[in-house]
Amino acid sequence: MLKPVLIALSLLLSLPTATPVAAQTQRPIDISNDSGGNVLETIQRRNELQRSGRLVRIRGYCRSACTIYLTLPNACLGPKARVGFHAPRIPGTKIIPPMVGDIMGQFYRGEIRRRWYASWQYSLDMHVMSAAEYRRLDPQIKICNLGARQGS
Repeated sequence: MLKPVLIALSLLLSLPTATPVAAQTQRPIDISNDSGGNVLETIQRRNELQRSGRLVRIRGYCRSACTIYLTLPNACLGPKARVGFHAPRIPGTKIIPPMVGDIMGQFYRGEIRRRWYASWQYSLDMHVMSAAEYRRLDPQIKICNLGARQGS
C-alpha cells in the first residue's frame, strides 16, 4: 500500500511547471554546501526553484538529496563544486528505506543515473566527484560562469 502512495506523491511533486519570464532577470539563487536532507522536502524545494525561473547556482559541496537539484533546467554547477551520492537512509540509522532510491533516480541523467541504479543507491559510502567529473558523466549539466573570485 505504501509503494503506490510514494510513487503517486513523487510524480505529483515532480510535475513540470511553467517558468515565469520576468523571474529570469532576477538575482540567482545560490545553493552552497548543502548536505542533503529529506528527499520529499527536497523535491518540493526543487519544484519551487524550477517555478522561480531564476538561475540556481550549486556551489561548494552538494551531497545526498541536494543532487536532485543538478538536473533543474535553470541550474548550473560551480566549476569547483564537489558532488556526492549515497543511499538514502532513515535519519540516525543505516536503514535504507524502500523506493526512496527509485524516487531520487528519476532526477538523474546519463551515466550518473546508470551508476545510481547500479550501486550508489545501495551504498552508505559517499561517492564524491568534482564538477568536471560530474560533467563527464552528465554532459547536459551547465557549469556556472562565476568569475574568478566566485569560482566555487
